[in-house]
Amino acid sequence: MNAVDASEHFDRPSHSTEQSPSLLTIILDTNPAAWSLLSSSLPLSSAVANLLVFINAHLAANYTNKVAVIASHCDKAQWLYPSPTEQKLPRSTVDRHHTKRHSQAGDQLRDTDLSDSAKRLKLNGPSSDTTSIKLNVKPPSSSIHSGSKYRPFRLVEEELLHNLTALLSSTAPDAITSSTSTMIAGALTLALSYINRESILLSESLIGTSLNTGNADGPAPSTSEGATQTLQSRILLISASPSTDLAHQYIPIMNAIFACQRLSIPIDILQLPLPHSPSPSQSSSGGPSSSNSTVFLQQAADATQGIFIPAHLSHPKSASTNAQATASQALLTYLLTSFLPSPSTRTAHLILPTRIDVDFRAACFCHRNVVSVGFVCSICLSIFCEPPERGECLTCGTVLAVSDGVGRRPVVAGGRKKIKKGQGPK
Repeated sequence: MNAVDASEHFDRPSHSTEQSPSLLTIILDTNPAAWSLLSSSLPLSSAVANLLVFINAHLAANYTNKVAVIASHCDKAQWLYPSPTEQKLPRSTVDRHHTKRHSQAGDQLRDTDLSDSAKRLKLNGPSSDTTSIKLNVKPPSSSIHSGSKYRPFRLVEEELLHNLTALLSSTAPDAITSSTSTMIAGALTLALSYINRESILLSESLIGTSLNTGNADGPAPSTSEGATQTLQSRILLISASPSTDLAHQYIPIMNAIFACQRLSIPIDILQLPLPHSPSPSQSSSGGPSSSNSTVFLQQAADATQGIFIPAHLSHPKSASTNAQATASQALLTYLLTSFLPSPSTRTAHLILPTRIDVDFRAACFCHRNVVSVGFVCSICLSIFCEPPERGECLTCGTVLAVSDGVGRRPVVAGGRKKIKKGQGPK
């Protein structure tokens, strides 16, 4: 009879109909040199604004969804959301501190602006185009003074903008000019640590809930029903820096990739091309001298069953409003259409794009070059583009027996000469 009056759904357990929570960890490349080159087509302020829209869409899809944002900077990896100070406090203290601070901030927003994060920011450093970035992330005045904004959206926006502004304003000029790459290995490590902690907290909360439910209403739910409430974690890396400069981080990056592969955590890559550089598809087929090669990023997405998409943005010679609006809309389209679905939704309902041109080359440990053919240490599996001096491995120090013929070009023996007619043996 319950099926007749459509009331059978009231008899189902609530945990069987709930969707599994999804944790989205975003790694944002905040390299000042790269964003300075992209300022004419895609300013950092537009990218951050579109990223906030994407985060809001992820949080709105399910009330149990979570998000974390990590900045991969030129000299360090730092948390943008949640705030770095909150990582060291107990959860109860964090909740009280978080609520008190944001209640005070909400009172101040009625009279003043968002704080320094809502003002125009210019990085410290020499007056050159590669080290100066203007970050205008000022929200509309109507959204500040009105309390109509959804509270979780507002908390994420305030934390992210405040920490991003503090990070960029504290960047020294020497850090910008000394390195052209970012600390992606450190950002991946922070992301894996946070995912592990959130997974443990979720499993503990589910065990406590199932025990309380079993003691009050009867037997605990079955293992198959409880297994659906696992945390679906994924990592989204928005990269703008040339990945060929990441060769010195090859070992920690590959360790993080293998850890994600073992834990079934997909790594999604959105590669933003720099102006006056070849496209990612062209650079992957070229030599190691490409300035915007995506060798390691392609390997990360392929090994972890993630999505790798090289964005196609127009790069005008001079900054124009139409070009920036087009690039901003293109970025938001990439984020919402390709990276919004959760891993379970992708597996059940979507056909993921496949790539057949993945570059599986490795980086040598001696000169940090991407090589197709190299020499591998039999002890620690280090890769070298040429035999090391005295046959000693630069990583583990093992003296290897290198034969004299190593490194020589192969010699092909000539075939037997054909005997012409009339010149045979008599």
